[in-house]
Amino acid sequence: MESLRLRGPPQPPLPSHPPNPKPTNQNLLKLTPTPTPKLIHTLRKKQIQKLNRHRPSPSPSQPHQQDDQEAQFQTLKDEFKTFNRAIVKATKTKQGVLVGKPWERLERAELMEYASANKEFVNGESLKYEFLDELSEFIEKERDKFKWVVEDDIELEDGLIEKNSKWVRPKRKVSDAEAIKFLVDRLSGTELSMKNWKFSRMMRQSELQFTEDQLLKIVGGLGDKGQWRHALSVVKWVYSSKEHKHFKSRFVYTKLLSVLGKARRPNEALQIFNLMRADYHIYPDMAAYHCIAIALGQSGLLKELVNVIDCMKQQPKKIIKKRKNWDPVLQPDLVVYNAVLNACTLSGEWKGVSWVFEELRRSGLKPSGATYGLAMEVMLASGKYDLVHEYFEKMKRSGNAPKALTYKVLVKAFSKEGKVKEAVEAVREMEMNGIVGAASVYCELAFCLCYNGLWQEAIVEIKKMKRLPLTRPLVVTFTGMILSSMDGGHVGNCIRIFDISKEHCAPDIGIINAMLKVYGRSDMFFEAKELFEDTKRSNGHNVSVGRDGPFVSPDAYTYGEMLRVSASSHQWEYFDYVYKEMVFSGYQLDQNKHSFLLVEASRAGKTHLLEHAFDVMLEAGEIPPSSFFVEIICRAMIQDDFDRAVTILNSMAHAPFHVQEKEWRGLFEEYKGKITQSHLRKLLDAIDSHDVTMEASAYKLSRLLQTLCGSKSNNSYQLSSGGDVTQESDLETPMDVKEHKLGDIMERFADELTPESLGYEKSKLTNKEALDDDYDSEDDFLARELGEVDEQKRNKLPSADGILEHWRESMVKDGIFLPFQIGRK
Repeated sequence: MESLRLRGPPQPPLPSHPPNPKPTNQNLLKLTPTPTPKLIHTLRKKQIQKLNRHRPSPSPSQPHQQDDQEAQFQTLKDEFKTFNRAIVKATKTKQGVLVGKPWERLERAELMEYASANKEFVNGESLKYEFLDELSEFIEKERDKFKWVVEDDIELEDGLIEKNSKWVRPKRKVSDAEAIKFLVDRLSGTELSMKNWKFSRMMRQSELQFTEDQLLKIVGGLGDKGQWRHALSVVKWVYSSKEHKHFKSRFVYTKLLSVLGKARRPNEALQIFNLMRADYHIYPDMAAYHCIAIALGQSGLLKELVNVIDCMKQQPKKIIKKRKNWDPVLQPDLVVYNAVLNACTLSGEWKGVSWVFEELRRSGLKPSGATYGLAMEVMLASGKYDLVHEYFEKMKRSGNAPKALTYKVLVKAFSKEGKVKEAVEAVREMEMNGIVGAASVYCELAFCLCYNGLWQEAIVEIKKMKRLPLTRPLVVTFTGMILSSMDGGHVGNCIRIFDISKEHCAPDIGIINAMLKVYGRSDMFFEAKELFEDTKRSNGHNVSVGRDGPFVSPDAYTYGEMLRVSASSHQWEYFDYVYKEMVFSGYQLDQNKHSFLLVEASRAGKTHLLEHAFDVMLEAGEIPPSSFFVEIICRAMIQDDFDRAVTILNSMAHAPFHVQEKEWRGLFEEYKGKITQSHLRKLLDAIDSHDVTMEASAYKLSRLLQTLCGSKSNNSYQLSSGGDVTQESDLETPMDVKEHKLGDIMERFADELTPESLGYEKSKLTNKEALDDDYDSEDDFLARELGEVDEQKRNKLPSADGILEHWRESMVKDGIFLPFQIGRK
């Protein structure tokens, strides 16, 4: 196969003697005084061809040399055909030929292989740039081999062009539309801020003048792509420059307000609005008030919107220059008041509807159909269903024809009231009036029928809805019908609707998750397991055989719902299997929804799942819930691993929560058969022997352990299993000393301290004040400290603040300081 080693391309025949440049120079002087490289190349090529024609033909070679060359060519041809057939037979494909040609170099064949990897031009589709990037990287790495690609093929001889002259390639003139589109695309593909130097370079390289029209197109293009941050940065960057700071445009800022409103950024829109009100040249007009009102109304900021309305009716406070006969005071119109109703819908302020209609009456404005529709939505969101019907009647009496969305609100109100017959009659009235119903109207009616068990009538409405333009996929409607039937308690109807939905549309993961939720609430574990296994087997494929549709694969909600179903059915082995599948699929457990499931699994013997979730949360920088900490401590106690229990207890000091004493007590009662008195005593000994941070949770656990293990007044532990008392005075801790000190002080000052001596009124000494949040079971704690106290002494007891104040004074007199007071001046 050595004969198949490819070599470079054949070189063109060279002339017998180099061309004489004098005739070429003479021709150049005759034609033009300024020769170009293209003209020089053409003349030189023609001269070479002329010399080759006049060159004498070579003498004929010997016949046996020609026969040897022909035989060698036939040998190479046969070897190539044999090798090509072997490749085709081995690959069993239609295109089993080699890449490139035998008489080309290997690097050229590699280049062709990279270039032919893109098949995007076969059907007229667009080119994918990643292949071009890969090709450019390959050429840059092997630049020496591909000089014939990157270098110019024009050869210039010395003396043809003067050394001082430089030929500059002319730049293609780019239109403003192309430059704006290029800038919008570049900004949309980055996350640069205005302070980044790359942002400034990109803005300057666009070579735009940033006129008002250009800025409107740039801000609008960025808004269409959802890049509100870049739109805000562009406006700030342009108008902060020296060239444009005196030429600010009100229309540009109004367009920016519209972009921020569509992106649901009311706070940024308010900042721009206040900036406009502070400048005379860009003071808001009615269009700007419309934009800010719509932005605030869609976000439910009713208070801020009312302030904007007040600003419309007032003169600006800080205006340096004033134009002659300029009056910036404006009156709110119907658009602004409709925005107020929209804000009332989200904030639940149903009383604001009457204020809006009163203001419309004073202003002489007539409410439109949209105004009545928004008022009905406010009353529906607030649960005032009678007022929904009242405003619907007012709408018809005012002459405004109800629209499809108005009937949607009406049907939803009837559904909330449980009036199925009235909801159906409202839709039939809409059809009789010739109003083209929207798909959402029939969707709401189907939900109402399913909630009341009329799933067959709901299917009829769905068939009507299919003839209308749909704003969302049909499978979403079937998902809502299943959930409505579940809320109504019709589990059998949920299964029937799911089976019928496969005839109308391809199931997606949403409807499968809804069915898993139905099976979980109905204690149908095996049905849920079968559906989950089918979904998992069809990962990347459609579960509806024979129909086209989106691929179905389990998501985080699918795994979470299956974990819930397994836990409710006490199928802990399958729970373990589902959790491992979820982890292998790259999903994490939602601790806000499913943390209690892992605690239950740990108590059922699946402790390793809780440990894994605990470690994953810590590695991700998240704080596990308190139930994870206390459960791990209890499991460590059962396994006699008290070092780990103390470690976890120390780590709780950095958590933003505290475990109360009653929670510790309830947890020990749940593990009553597994955690014995010996475990509690060993844990207390471990806490005393280790350097434990005594924060709230650790202190309350230590106090509870001392109470459960024995009496604290005589520094002893009394076990419940026997009546022996073991003296352990040598194990006293600073906490014990402080508690004994508190007990002595309380006994000594019980008779001396009275409410009158401390200046407190008797009305302030209530049980509510004694039950402070910072102390758990304070009555029991005082009873343990004071022992048996008669009623007369108990009535003389002062408040906790008074006791602590006298305690602090007595300790200062005795020269005793708490650890947190050491070093304090």
